[in-house]
Amino acid sequence: MICEIKKQSGAAFLLKKGEKLKVIDPQGEQVSDMVLFNAHDTREKISSGKTLDFQESLLITKGDYLWSNRSNKMMKILEDTNGRNDFLLAPCSPETFQIMYDNPNYHPSCFENLYVNLEEFKIEKDDIPTAFNIFMNVQWNSKGELSVEAPLSKAGDYIVFEVLTDLIVALTACSAEDSNNGSFKPIHYEILS
Repeated sequence: MICEIKKQSGAAFLLKKGEKLKVIDPQGEQVSDMVLFNAHDTREKISSGKTLDFQESLLITKGDYLWSNRSNKMMKILEDTNGRNDFLLAPCSPETFQIMYDNPNYHPSCFENLYVNLEEFKIEKDDIPTAFNIFMNVQWNSKGELSVEAPLSKAGDYIVFEVLTDLIVALTACSAEDSNNGSFKPIHYEILS
């Protein structure tokens, strides 16, 4: 069954070892932030640093693993029709829009959507790590300067993960204009046995 995450919102759920998670961009050019926690000990969580270190690449895609802060494999990427994901940038937060968008008003954010949906699992704001940003197109130049470009994902693009340990997963339909080429759309996901 395909589930929908409405634009600028999120969801959290449990996955069992051996299940597969398919995340779909139904309309194209929409990023989804994903964080993972060990379902039996939430102090163990997805780690950008460990993943980039052990995979020896800034570009994480098909065949790569997502690693935890305890150096354990949490997921393996089985399929990736888009091939461009980010694991450098933190989830957009209220401060993102104040500092980077010069917007002092309330704005939905991935950080809020992650921690609000994870509250039922007793995961707090300070527990949220850097997310694996599915379909996000971050570029860098020879000076190391970063830029967020329009996602390359087309309608129907997807990524499939194999779950390697029991997990709590949270996903968003990203709320940052720059990440989604100026518009906001839903994200779909499907749990496969």
